[in-house]
Amino acid sequence: MTRLRRPSWLPIDPYIVLLLGTVGLAALLPARGTAADVTSGASTAAIAFLFFLYGARLSTGEALDGLRHWRLHLTVLICTFVIFPVFGLAARGLVPVLLTQPLYQGLLFLTLVPSTIQSSIAFTSIARGNVPAAICAGSFSSLAGIVLTPLLAAGLLGGDAVGFSTDSLMKIVLQLLVPFLAGQLLRRWIGTFVTRHKKVLGLVDRGSILLVVYTAFSEGMNQGIWHQVSALRLAGLLGVEAVLLAVMLVLTWYGAKALGFGRADRIAVQFAGSKKSLASGLPMASVLFGAQASLAVLPLMLFHQMQLMVCAVIAKRRSHDPEAAEDAPREQGDAPEGSAADPVQGQPDSRVLR
Repeated sequence: MTRLRRPSWLPIDPYIVLLLGTVGLAALLPARGTAADVTSGASTAAIAFLFFLYGARLSTGEALDGLRHWRLHLTVLICTFVIFPVFGLAARGLVPVLLTQPLYQGLLFLTLVPSTIQSSIAFTSIARGNVPAAICAGSFSSLAGIVLTPLLAAGLLGGDAVGFSTDSLMKIVLQLLVPFLAGQLLRRWIGTFVTRHKKVLGLVDRGSILLVVYTAFSEGMNQGIWHQVSALRLAGLLGVEAVLLAVMLVLTWYGAKALGFGRADRIAVQFAGSKKSLASGLPMASVLFGAQASLAVLPLMLFHQMQLMVCAVIAKRRSHDPEAAEDAPREQGDAPEGSAADPVQGQPDSRVLR
């Protein structure tokens, strides 16, 4: 009997179903009272541990070698923290025709979030691009975002709108940057263990995100903010995000070509410069937006799913480019440590969700 398989162009990951199921669980059974305090503390600890694992996985040597390719990393940082926010500010003209003010604030926050790590690596590997550059670009973006995202949010959204303060910045640094640095410091002793058990620890990654999603949306249900969103507004938000993603994909690809980057580097720039991290954005939103975090991260969650599906299709097609065959001996090979790609099947695994 022929085994049924999903089409390669339709990258529906089971983890997406889990994310949606977690939102549904929070809608039906939100955490309240003591349970809310417990889940909030557990989600904070889980995210800290998640970034600790990021630090333990990233090779310090790879990071230092990546600094030599500073033009590429600078290009990705400009796309992530300059061009994206400019488009986010331009979307202000869509209020109140397509977006409500809270949805616009969430959309603008989305444009301030750093790039992804795992999914940038996965899709760059599938497309036969510069994988080491994608590793470093995603890592540098995540580290820069720990400071730049809350600062930009305070400046563009207003301190009152996001609850920004020195205390909130310190919370983000303690929750994300300090564990990452701790993982880097201990990598010498635990790096081999982390690599050996990366599949098991991957469950920690995904479980951490699910816990943060449940905590944020539970708080939103308790505040009754879902009455502010209609199906028509959600459709408008999806349309705006589709245009935003399309523009950034085109801009990163042809902009990198105009800057003189080769094919492998252009692939890394496109995938690292056009995507936003759910893992980084969720904990930051929880600190900055408080009770309004669930509505604030809704645009990020929708954009996250959209970017995975679209980039998976693009990466698959890029792998069949004529130039890819010529560059394959130099650019491809075994996936690097921490890669989420499966070069044989050309399909990203569930780790690309970050």
